[in-house]
Order: sequence, then C-alpha cells, then structure tokens
Amino acid sequence: MFKLKENGTTVSREITAGLTTFFAMAYIIVTNPNILSEAGMEWGAVFLATIISAIIGTLVMGLVANVPYAQAPGMGLNAFFVYTVCGALGFTWQQALSMVFICGLFNILITVTKIRKSIIKSIPRSLQNAIGGGIGIFVAYLGLLNVRIITFGSDVPALATLNQPAFWLFLIGLALTVVLLVLKVKGAVLIGIIATAIIGIPMGVTSTTDTVSFIDACKALPSTFGAIFTAEGLPSLFTDMAKLPLVLITIFSFSVTDTFDTIGTFIGTGRRAGIFSDEDEKAMESTPGFKSKMDRALFADATATSIGAIFGTSNTTTFVESAAGIGAGGRTGLTSVVVAICFALSAFLATFVSAVPFAATAPALVVVGIMMMSSFKEIKWDDFEDAVPAFFAGIFMALCYSISYGIGAGFIFYCITKICKKQAKEIHPILWVVTALFILNFVLLAII
Repeated sequence: MFKLKENGTTVSREITAGLTTFFAMAYIIVTNPNILSEAGMEWGAVFLATIISAIIGTLVMGLVANVPYAQAPGMGLNAFFVYTVCGALGFTWQQALSMVFICGLFNILITVTKIRKSIIKSIPRSLQNAIGGGIGIFVAYLGLLNVRIITFGSDVPALATLNQPAFWLFLIGLALTVVLLVLKVKGAVLIGIIATAIIGIPMGVTSTTDTVSFIDACKALPSTFGAIFTAEGLPSLFTDMAKLPLVLITIFSFSVTDTFDTIGTFIGTGRRAGIFSDEDEKAMESTPGFKSKMDRALFADATATSIGAIFGTSNTTTFVESAAGIGAGGRTGLTSVVVAICFALSAFLATFVSAVPFAATAPALVVVGIMMMSSFKEIKWDDFEDAVPAFFAGIFMALCYSISYGIGAGFIFYCITKICKKQAKEIHPILWVVTALFILNFVLLAII
C-alpha cells in the first residue's frame, strides 16, 4: 500500500521515523490548549480538538498522499488567533474559528484549482534551494528557542547562562545524538530523544504535568465542536458590514501564512529527501486530477484547517517538525500513520507524553536542521544577485521566526534584482502576483 521498496525504506524505519516526528511535535498537545484557552476557550475542549485534528489531518496525509508529513494546529498561527484576532482586533473566539474555517475553504479552492501547485512550479530552483536550507536553519533555531538556551535579555540575543538542569540535559542530548549519527547507528535521532528523556528523570527535567482526563475532555468538547455554525460563529461575521473589510483582511492573513508555511515545508524537506521528485513535478503538469504526491499532499493540508476549525482549534497545518522523522528515514505515508496512532494514544496518556521535555526533543531538531542545510551548496553565494534573494528566503525566515515571511522577503528581493538586471521577463507571472500579495499582506498587518 505504501510502496516501501519503491521508496527505498522499510517498516521498521517508517515506524522509527513516525515515533521521532511525534515526539518532536508532541508539545502541541498541551501547548495549543494553553494558548487558545487565553481567548476564553475551554482547555479540555481544545486539548481534544488538537488531538482529533492532528489525527485526521495526518491520516489523510499518510493514506491519501502517501507522504511522511504530520499535521496539527500550528504554532504562530495559534498566537495570531489569540493575541491579534481575539485580543487586538476584539473578535470572539467563535468568530476567529469561523475565519479559520473560511481560510480552510479558501485553501481548498486554490488547491483544487491548482493555484497552489502553480505557485510552487513558479518558484525558481535557486530560491527552492534557499528555502530548503532555510528550513534547516529554522528547524535548528526552533530547537534552540524551545529549550531557551538562546536568550533575548535587553533585546540582544545571547547564549543563556548554563545554570539550569534543562540546559545541561540539552547539551548532553545534543552530544549523544551527534555521536550516534556519526557512528551511523540506526534510529539515532529517536534513540537520542528517548535516552535524553530518561537521563532527565534524575535531573528533575523529565516530569509529568497536569492534564485533563479523556472523559472530562469529551465532556468539554461540545463547547467548541460546531461553534462556528452557531449564531456566535459564521453568521456574526457578516452582521456588521463596517467590520467586513477587517474580517476579509484577517482571513487573508491567515491564508497567506498557512499556505506559504506549508509550501516552504514541502519544498524544504521533500525535494532534498526525494519525496517530491522531478518526476512527481512532471506528473503535476501532465496528469489531470490529484494523481501526483504533491497534489494529494496539498489537498490533505488544505482540508485539515477547516476540519480543525469545526472541532475547535486554530489553523491545522503541516508541521515543520516532520523534518525530524524525514531525517530519521521516513519516506512514505506509513510514517504519518504511526504519528496519527501516537496522537490517538496521547488522548489517554497525555500526562506521560507531556513528560518528554523540550530538552530531549530540541537536539533532534538541531541535528536535522544541520542535515537540511546541505541545500545551500547549490546556491551561487559569490554571485550577489543570487545571494541576496537566497539570504532572505533562507536565513531571514529563521531571523524573523516565520517561514512565510522569509519566503515573501525572498520573492521581493528576487524581483528587485531581476528588475535591476533588466531581466524582469524571467520572472514568472505568478511570482509577480504572489510577491504583490506578500507586499499587500505586510502593509495590512502594519495597519491592523
């Protein structure tokens, strides 16, 4: 079913990859309800909605697209949901969920009409390589920030004072994972996560946290499930016509970030690992319907956002932490199925799953980020006109902690360099449109 031999993998490797991806992203199970509950949503309801949306989205990705990507409510998007949409703009959480639902429908539309696929095809290979290396830096930076070994005291980034057990555990885990990879030990990344978590027990870093029981979560779920279809949801978005432009701007911002985070993840991890090959790209061009892996993966990602909104969570998106499983050898949808099973079990074992600290998973993200940076070697860094867009598309996404913003900045400077070189005709028409939309998005975010 998963064509393991054709993809050069095995059952054991896919299971290892699935476990690696799950532990790298398991923090979302508790973190997402912690954030969304600040908007007035019930913690238990969001907890279960997070797990359900992750299971459905990841299963669709695995069984329909046969690619090793996991989905769950995205970090950054959930913060935008709470602090900008519900906080600064004053929308209720029901209205915010409704906008996420519409965003999902819009993403489905641009996927079915092949617009998202056309955007990917319009990105020049130099920028694709930059995005691939940039995802590597982003993943590694994500690991460092998760464990808080990088601090921002007085607004200046610096190495934290190594006076906490979590920092020492991270360094131990990083050294252990590097050694295992250098020695080419099978399942090195997963072994590193588990061993580091175990070492963290006597250090007091690996410890359980309080969560709700599965039964209590089920009792709370009706408070968010289907809330978008009540009077406080979708209908309320269109009762005040004066607010309609703000609603549309917010949906647009949700969609731009969601779309390009996914595109960046697919390009950055899929091309280097051979998951999305040149042959698959040709199939996208010549075959009608959803016959290529990329087509099906984009559709799986698009549907997950609306499904998540129905259950009661912010944008469900393809997790960049999927790179950890891909780095561990995951190449097919079996990896995703394993992740989905782990999420299902976590509904009953959340207390134990949440015990795995960031200090145990951060080393995995750092080493996978190192692996992915090999894409930078394809870029002509000694050619300034190639280096400038590559810098912004790659390195800038980590500096501003946003895949989509990095891609947007890369597109803008790519157009600028081509115009200066009087090579504007080389810019794909779709790239012109997307670049204009990014500029519009930056302007609108500044206004709201």
